[in-house]
Amino acid sequence: MRIVSLLLIAGLLNLSASDLDRLYRLYSQKQYAKACQLGLRIFNQHKKNSKFLMLYGFSCLNADYIDRLAVPMTGLRRTKTERANASYFATILLQKKLLYHAILDGVDISDLKLPKTDYILSKVFDMFTKNEYKKADGRYLFKSKENPDLSYVLYAVYGKGAPKMVIEERLDGEIIKTHRYW
Repeated sequence: MRIVSLLLIAGLLNLSASDLDRLYRLYSQKQYAKACQLGLRIFNQHKKNSKFLMLYGFSCLNADYIDRLAVPMTGLRRTKTERANASYFATILLQKKLLYHAILDGVDISDLKLPKTDYILSKVFDMFTKNEYKKADGRYLFKSKENPDLSYVLYAVYGKGAPKMVIEERLDGEIIKTHRYW
């Protein structure tokens, strides 16, 4: 019986390690949505592992699952790097919530100043709070400061369920990526 128990525990530990390997592999292959989903499934087994929390958080961020950042963010507190990543996640989550509130409810957020990040939502948030946009047909149009051929379009989509906030990245007017948030 003891041998069976040891083999079972060894098998579970091996399965756990393979889940982490799979998460890393998915992230490395830029399959961020799958990595985020896997991270959610295995979260309880690894919630004290800071490397897992960061990988899970960045997977969800890159998949535009911004609301999922709240969970790994709370566990990142032991080292300077963990706290920096937690602050990064918190900034983007707050910017998303405030921008969503502003475009859906007409709340003025122009007096807010939050840290800047390299994430698309953060760039749009910064330009929005500085009123660096043109508004037409319920859409906010932004020009990239880094690349004059790059622009962003922000708008809300109403339908079944909660409204969604959409950011389109456009290169020379053509959509190259669409981000959806709720």
